[in-house]
Amino acid sequence: MKSTLSKRKGREGLLIHIFFVIFTLSFVVPFLFVISISFSNEELMNSYGYKLIPMQVDFTAYKYVFNNMQQIIDSYKVTAFTSILGTFAGLLIMSMVAYPIAMNSFRYKKPITFFIFFTMIFGGGLIPSYILITQYLGLKDSVWVYIFPSLANAWNIMVLKTFFKGIPISCIESSRIDGASEFRIFLQIILPLSKPALASIGLLTLLSRWNDWYTCLIYIESKNLFSLQFLLQKILMDAEFVNNMSRNLPGGMIDLQNLVKIPTESMRFAMCIIAAGPMLVIFPFFQKYFTRGLTIGSVKG
Repeated sequence: MKSTLSKRKGREGLLIHIFFVIFTLSFVVPFLFVISISFSNEELMNSYGYKLIPMQVDFTAYKYVFNNMQQIIDSYKVTAFTSILGTFAGLLIMSMVAYPIAMNSFRYKKPITFFIFFTMIFGGGLIPSYILITQYLGLKDSVWVYIFPSLANAWNIMVLKTFFKGIPISCIESSRIDGASEFRIFLQIILPLSKPALASIGLLTLLSRWNDWYTCLIYIESKNLFSLQFLLQKILMDAEFVNNMSRNLPGGMIDLQNLVKIPTESMRFAMCIIAAGPMLVIFPFFQKYFTRGLTIGSVKG
């Protein structure tokens, strides 16, 4: 009887392992395809389709993307600076807003919470935002336009507020009895206990800032302030424009058509690797906090 039961459990365990291996491969294989296509020869790829292992390793796509290396480096610097500084500053400001409205003793808790929630429903719109940022704040064509207008997010404030409410009030009250100020309680008790929530929101904020191209499109004119995502998109659009122009050339210029052929399909996948690479390195450091932070912040309160 025990032998039969153990065999049954063994078969069930094997099936579960097979399921999760297949489930994991469904995430890994597409990523491997992206890497493979970025190193593939586009003519062979158009003839024989996508291959997990390139039929011919070709660095032409990366050659075109990195044609202006200094511009790529400048865009990496701008994106890294604005993403890291904006994430840390945003977390500090949002947590400082969320802490008082999470305390029942705060007198103006309800009106401030309603004001923050109201901004989640109604926004100012593009034109009023553009006028405010460019004419009143003077942030147009400045690196600070990536940071200041998006420091606080109402949804993230609400998540942090819910998480702070789950912290035992006895920890806060005992600190007050010992003479600790609210600022010290916030820095030395609330923030250390809120690492899961802060890490989760920090990762989402960092990803949002890293992938931001719209801000650059609207407010930036100087090339040395282009964000990485906007620059890569511009490189791809320029390459597609050249290819379209070459296809529309007169028949007598066939040699020029072959000369200016740019592998735009491979470039798309090469840009995915270039843009997503740093985030793939950073994510494992947040992984242990990510799920716990989101689930606790969503079910309590």
